[in-house]
Amino acid sequence: MRRVTMALVLLAFGTVVAAGKGAPLFDGKTLTGWKQLGGAADYKVIDGAIVGSSRPGVPNSFLVTEKDYGDFILEFDVRQDVGPTNSGMQFRSLSTPEFENGRVHGYQADIDPSERQWSGGIYEEAQRGWFYTGEMNPPGKALYQFGRWNHYRIEALGPRLRVWINDGPAADVIDDVTKRGFFGLQVHSINTPDEAGRTVSWRNLVVETTHLKRKPPMGIFIRNNLPNNLDPEERAQGWRLLWDGKTSKGWRSAQAAGFPAAGWSMANGELAVQSKGGGGDIMSEEEFDAFELQMEFKLSAGANSGIFYLLTSPHDPASGAPLGLEYQILDDERHPDAKLGIDGNRTLASLYDIYPRAALKTNVGVAPKIDVWQHARIVVRADGSVEHWLNGVKVLEFNRRSDDYRAHVAVSKFKSTPGFGTAARGRILLQDHGDAVAFRSIKIRPLT
Repeated sequence: MRRVTMALVLLAFGTVVAAGKGAPLFDGKTLTGWKQLGGAADYKVIDGAIVGSSRPGVPNSFLVTEKDYGDFILEFDVRQDVGPTNSGMQFRSLSTPEFENGRVHGYQADIDPSERQWSGGIYEEAQRGWFYTGEMNPPGKALYQFGRWNHYRIEALGPRLRVWINDGPAADVIDDVTKRGFFGLQVHSINTPDEAGRTVSWRNLVVETTHLKRKPPMGIFIRNNLPNNLDPEERAQGWRLLWDGKTSKGWRSAQAAGFPAAGWSMANGELAVQSKGGGGDIMSEEEFDAFELQMEFKLSAGANSGIFYLLTSPHDPASGAPLGLEYQILDDERHPDAKLGIDGNRTLASLYDIYPRAALKTNVGVAPKIDVWQHARIVVRADGSVEHWLNGVKVLEFNRRSDDYRAHVAVSKFKSTPGFGTAARGRILLQDHGDAVAFRSIKIRPLT
């Protein structure tokens, strides 16, 4: 019954697209209006669909529209039948001599039938990497069905970029870097000869560019890349800015009254620690219990810092550190702290000196970076469970009321601190470790 229902739904989607108000990008017979960039994968028209086939030894290939588009609503069907292989739909994308001799770059709605299931996620090809992963919207991971026609809808209206698969919400991003570009059908490079000949098929490609009407709010996590911006839909989800992007309101020195007179700056929308500035740690004036916290941070080479939460005291007499849990901020490659501790529990996004973060695959665009903005997210629930996220991926989960947590604390530098990390509520602290680190888009929402 499930298969029959899905087939009827997809058939209905195909009918709607064919009868839609937009203009077709593909005439169903030829590749008129398209050109190929990048690698030399095979693109052919077969039975009213554009079929791209992988070839060994060639880089990512793209069949792109000759025309560029700004604001639009794009709908299309996509199908894969022979072996799962990564693909994607480029939008607002570019190919210019100035960028890596014409390499295709720009936004991509992912087509990912692998075990990872990040279909519908938004990736910036050849540039900043993942904005929205499948982990950020777990129900969306099951939307794409391998071996069947799947219907995509992409809305790009101003900086708002949203993706649906089979009418289910997949990704919601706000980013204003690229405002116009082409569409592109990706055939991904392959790693082994047995992957040759795997196909991706597209049909019913229809785009609307006038009288655009956006769908209602998706009700999923919103990744907002606009610095210190709070979208009305974020506010409706309970988010608020913990730093206003301009003043020291809501923040104070951890060691003295008022905000540090030196060592910290607030220019250009960045709450920045100056190298060897001597300003000391800063902390929120408010305390929080169950909450979700997110922010962007930027590390200089070799830098060390931290995001402390559930902070009860700026100084723990037993360990000498601020008395709270620490989301470690570190340049793992250059700072010696990354090799200290136990099993990497002092690396970026770890719970400092207690739990290491999970290993990150460098090929998925979420690995640690230097001198670019990265995204941190911390979830603290009333039941004691805590999550650390880095660039859209959950890299650590633990419960601070568990026996396992207490066992890890017992072999850490906090072993002499009674009840370390078990406080019901506390402040947020940003650490000045003497290195240049910047923060922005600091947002928080309560969890009940």
